[in-house]
Amino acid sequence: MATTHVLFVEDDDVIREATQLALERAGLVVTAAPDGLTGLESFRGDRPDIALLDVMLPGLDGVSLCRHIRDESAVPVIMLSARADSIDVVLGLEAGADDYVTKPFDSAVLVARIRAVLRRFGHAAGGPDGPAGAGPGGEAGEEPLRFGDLEIDTGGMEVRRDGEPVSLTPTEMRLLLEFSSAPGTVLSRDRLLERVWDYDWGGDTRVVDVHVQRLRTKIGQERIDTVRGFGYKLRG
Repeated sequence: MATTHVLFVEDDDVIREATQLALERAGLVVTAAPDGLTGLESFRGDRPDIALLDVMLPGLDGVSLCRHIRDESAVPVIMLSARADSIDVVLGLEAGADDYVTKPFDSAVLVARIRAVLRRFGHAAGGPDGPAGAGPGGEAGEEPLRFGDLEIDTGGMEVRRDGEPVSLTPTEMRLLLEFSSAPGTVLSRDRLLERVWDYDWGGDTRVVDVHVQRLRTKIGQERIDTVRGFGYKLRG
C-alpha cells in the first residue's frame, strides 16, 4: 500500500513540530509549511494526498489557501481552527474544505479523521466498491439515474444537469449518491454524517448543512428539500 503524503500548514512552531512528529509516528509522510504561501508552493510541487490547513496563517490565510487548492485539485482538505466559531467553520467549508478539526486536538483523533477522509475519497474516486456509505457504484453501461434535468451516471461517477457536466468534489458526489439511493426519503443529518463522512459518533452537523448548500448551487436549489427538524431529501 502506498504511503500517504500529508501537507500540513501551521504557523505555530510547537504545534507544527509536535503534530508532524505524531503523524509520522502513525506512518504518514508529512511536508510541513509555516505559512500559506509556502504551503501553496509545497502543494503545487509535491501534490500531496491530503492537506491540513490552519485557518489563521500569515501571508495567505488558510481559507484563501483552501480556495487555491480547490481551484487546482480535488485533493481532500481538512481545516484546523483554534476557535469553534461558526464563521471559521463555515468559511472553511464554503471554500471547499471537506472537514474541520478544532484545536486543541488529540493526535490520535486527527489521524483517525485523516484516515476516514482518505477512505471515503478512495472510494469516491472510483474504487471497486464505489463511494462508501452510498452503496456500490453502478456497472459500466448501466442506465443513469434521472431526476428532472439531473442525470447521475453511478458507474462513470459523472453528473450532468440539462446535458451539461457538473463538477463535484468527491464529498459532494458521495452526498448526492446517498440522496439518490433513497429519493423522496428524508435523510437525517446524523445519517449523512455516518454514511458520507464516516462518522460513527456525533460530529458537527454544520459540515452537512454547508455541503448540502454547495451541492444545491451545482445541481439546482430546488432539487434538495429541507425538512425542518428532520433533515433533507432529494426530490424524486
